[in-house]
Amino acid sequence: MPIGMNNPEFLVIGRGGQLSRAFADILGNQAEFLGQPEIDLAQPKKLLPILEAFSPKAVINAAAYTAVDKAEEEGELATIINGESVGIMAKFCAQKNIPFVHYSTDYVFSGVGHKPWRESDTTLPLNAYGRSKLVGEKLIAATGGKWLIFRTSWVYDHSGKNFLTTMLRLGKSLEKISVVGDQFGAPTYATHLAKYSLLALEEALKRAKFPSGIYHMANSGVTNWCDFAREIFAQLKQKNIPLKVKEVVAIKSSEYKTAAPRPHNSRFEMVKLKKDFEIIMPQWEVALAECMEKI
Repeated sequence: MPIGMNNPEFLVIGRGGQLSRAFADILGNQAEFLGQPEIDLAQPKKLLPILEAFSPKAVINAAAYTAVDKAEEEGELATIINGESVGIMAKFCAQKNIPFVHYSTDYVFSGVGHKPWRESDTTLPLNAYGRSKLVGEKLIAATGGKWLIFRTSWVYDHSGKNFLTTMLRLGKSLEKISVVGDQFGAPTYATHLAKYSLLALEEALKRAKFPSGIYHMANSGVTNWCDFAREIFAQLKQKNIPLKVKEVVAIKSSEYKTAAPRPHNSRFEMVKLKKDFEIIMPQWEVALAECMEKI
């Protein structure tokens, strides 16, 4: 269908990624999905004519530059995709008086301490990726329109490139796997992220005044990457999926060198999400079990 001949209820930016696939499963023909080559967030000057061809009730940005380590070398490109282009989309929505839904990250914080991060806490990104996402947040807020930013963490689904599928691959080939055990947060199932952000948007649209703002949204509970891996293997074994792995060993972040530093504390407080939208996210172990049904 040629661009401009469709007036979908939702215009979703992104196609083929974890989050956009989740939206496709939930929304079906209620949404139009724009990905490459139709739209390229690395070329912000070309975005407006493409967006103007549609008249959606809301725009959801499920696309992003997510190569955390590569962003250390491609900081400018990451900022264009996660910052400048996001600002253009948000401004378009503000001018049309329609909601803009966007996803940010735990990486906008310093990652120090043990307390769960509140939406109002001071941001201090550790790496280029986090800085690029923070630029996007600020540009959205500056539009003064109707917008929802959902900060999330450790997103995964049953396919694609993510921690779950990596562990599944390694678990079939290695007897011993070393995984970082000193970074804490909550794994977030992409389907839950899509589902509950749509519920929040639906509720926001009922309000006399649209509750524009930043909300923390991740599956409930806290774990670390090593214990996440152990739970993955425990659930896989319950499903009688053959595995070679016998031991998962916790290591320190300092033993697993990456180009971009990672936050040690990615815990989220989600009181605001519950207060404003009456949403309580499912426990991460429950979410993992639900995801496992698709494997």
